[in-house]
Amino acid sequence: MELFHLTRDIPFMRWARTTIFFSLVAIIGSIALLATKGLNLGVDFTGGTVMEVGYPNTADLEAIRLQLTRAGHGDAQVQNFGTSKDVLIRLPVKAGVTSAQLSEKVINILRAADPNTELRRVEFVGPQVGSELFEDGALALLVVSIGVVIYLAIRFEWRFAAGAIFATSHDIFIVLGIFSLFQWEFSLTVLAAILAILGYSVNDTVVVFDRIRENFRKTRSNDIAAIMDNAKTATLSRTVITSGTTLLMVLAMLFLGGEVLYGFALALSLGIIVGTYSSVLVASPIVLWLGVSREDFIKPPKTETGAMV
Repeated sequence: MELFHLTRDIPFMRWARTTIFFSLVAIIGSIALLATKGLNLGVDFTGGTVMEVGYPNTADLEAIRLQLTRAGHGDAQVQNFGTSKDVLIRLPVKAGVTSAQLSEKVINILRAADPNTELRRVEFVGPQVGSELFEDGALALLVVSIGVVIYLAIRFEWRFAAGAIFATSHDIFIVLGIFSLFQWEFSLTVLAAILAILGYSVNDTVVVFDRIRENFRKTRSNDIAAIMDNAKTATLSRTVITSGTTLLMVLAMLFLGGEVLYGFALALSLGIIVGTYSSVLVASPIVLWLGVSREDFIKPPKTETGAMV
């Protein structure tokens, strides 16, 4: 399916210096934010109290959140657990308050609105467990990145691998920087979205790279920028359709999925937008400036040995 029928190539590479400069500023700004403000880590990483409560009828999660917010527990995470009658509440660590005291206060708040509220279990997640989760998540991100570099270096060429990993790192840093800037909660679901962004961004970049490689093999031109512009223009319809439809689905989760999916959908929405931008305007200039050429993809002719007399 072709969304755009363009007779001339769009000169994407003409804007390469501007887009790379903008990306470098965004990356440096994101790193500065992460170093100074850091991430607003959720209970999954910092530790806290986990409560499971049961209701005789379907629980109204919005009403529960409102009750806790009015009582000074606006940072509580409330979600269904198993059935619509079961609710899981996560509360961050409170200075000077034990897990038992905190859970007792919360259950009293909930019982004031509905006396039939049943406390089923209370668990304390220590900060040590949270730090291990954070380290494991960072390790998973590193391992996936290394795997991507190896895959691209084997399938394409090391310059393409460098361009793709720069573009993907650009996406991850910017999304994390935005979360740090606005101090949105960083939970396990957001970490899952970060890993999904990594895969999505690489897939988008690989489609453009694949067309660039085909162009290198088909044309005799040595104008690398023009070859890249042609590849990006040819894949523009696919990029817009794929990113647009995926973004529509994620926005539906963002606005209709409720509190549980909000962080995941928010991070994924940002990642799709930034990832589409980097696939088209960031990855290829890096490859060009690293010195890729048509000869890197043309197999040298085989020398035939003459017949012996």
